[in-house]
Amino acid sequence: MKIQFLGAAGEVTGSRHLVEVKLAHIVHHFMVDYGMFQGGREASNKNLEPMPIAPQDLDFVVLTHAHIDHSGLLPRLCAQGFKGPIYCTKATYELLKILLPDSAHLQLADLERAERKMKLGKWRGELPVTLYSREEVDLALSQFEVLEYGQSRELMPGLHLQFQNAGHILGSAIAVIDVQEDGAPTKRCVFSGDIGMKGKVLMPDPDLIAKADVVVIESTYGDRLHRGLSETEQEFIEVIQSTMANQGNVIIPAFAVGRTQEILFILIDLVRRKLLPHLSVWVDSPMATAATQLTEHYFSQLDSHSQSTLSWYKKNLSAVDLRFIADVEESKALNKIKGGAIIISASGMCDAGRIVHHLANNLPRAQNAIVITGFQAYGSLGRRLVDKATKVKLFGEEVAVRASIHTIGGLSAHADQAGLLDWLRGFQSPPKTVFVVHGELESASVLAQCIREELSWKNVIIPERLHSYNC
Repeated sequence: MKIQFLGAAGEVTGSRHLVEVKLAHIVHHFMVDYGMFQGGREASNKNLEPMPIAPQDLDFVVLTHAHIDHSGLLPRLCAQGFKGPIYCTKATYELLKILLPDSAHLQLADLERAERKMKLGKWRGELPVTLYSREEVDLALSQFEVLEYGQSRELMPGLHLQFQNAGHILGSAIAVIDVQEDGAPTKRCVFSGDIGMKGKVLMPDPDLIAKADVVVIESTYGDRLHRGLSETEQEFIEVIQSTMANQGNVIIPAFAVGRTQEILFILIDLVRRKLLPHLSVWVDSPMATAATQLTEHYFSQLDSHSQSTLSWYKKNLSAVDLRFIADVEESKALNKIKGGAIIISASGMCDAGRIVHHLANNLPRAQNAIVITGFQAYGSLGRRLVDKATKVKLFGEEVAVRASIHTIGGLSAHADQAGLLDWLRGFQSPPKTVFVVHGELESASVLAQCIREELSWKNVIIPERLHSYNC
């Protein structure tokens, strides 16, 4: 068996792992995840790279969850000739029906905006590239096959797949793949996908796996610890109270899937517990609106506290003035609000979508607050704000950063260092090999060293992108 890491090696985005196995004397290839790189021009170039093998030579794809950095290039893969099945959970498939069309729409909108500016002589450099169309999204969606948690399926003779709950977002899964190559004992490969925090809002704790020969584990926050939920709530309370007292707005860039719903549940729960007064909250993202409705549909998959919060809110709708923005004109109207609003909008890294307009209108005003609640990839606008940029370029214009910038790390959908180590301790014996992926180099390096020192596991590797490793 060989694994070639095509992305998420020494970085957080572009998760895609090419696996080669030999079954019945025939070499087979499959992918685990096929995500989009995000964050700057270098990411765009990586998204255009060809695969090491022809797409039609892939047997199947295993998808751990719906986030675009894990799923976002699947329509391109199918358009280039991949005809096989894509396996995921039911909730992941339902989310993809929201996320992938939106991704295609954003790409086309970015190109059309750039073309308009080019005609006016206001665009410099190369035009954005659309990676796939809406029609190609529909083609990809037709190739999905659903597998529920705990259900084992033989994908081909000698190869079985089972999904366990990763506790990251709705439908997120740990992929457990058992392979019996020619003349060899069965080998178990466990791909963590993204592992959620224990005790986090919305999602149950990640499932533990007892046995593995090879583990591929994410390391997004492998070098740090998150604040506890109570500290996170207190930070939210302080930011909201001080901003409202100064008659400002709170702008929250948030991933439409998972993060937006977590923030809503926290805000509603703080009002429920009388830790915040009546709030006026606008969710300005059609995709987040659809994902919130889907979260309600999967009520039984939420943790018990979130179920209780949702039940309370349905009986006390006036406690939070919660509005979901549908069309562009409604979104533009939010820019007239000079104070008292909490606006949650996508994208989570501030690089596209309606949040960019809200930042352009709210960053220059000192009474406003920008609350960053998730990981910001190197090169993204969100990362520049976190790194204390005093001005940023939006829509070709320089915008002064006068609003206060707040980073609230306790909301991460990713396990921190302690959470990742706790999950690894669930294995009853050390795996033969551990690959540490989906983290910037420093984060991956710190986690790898912790695994060696605290767990006494010896063969821990930080793979290089495009390199193949025997397992």
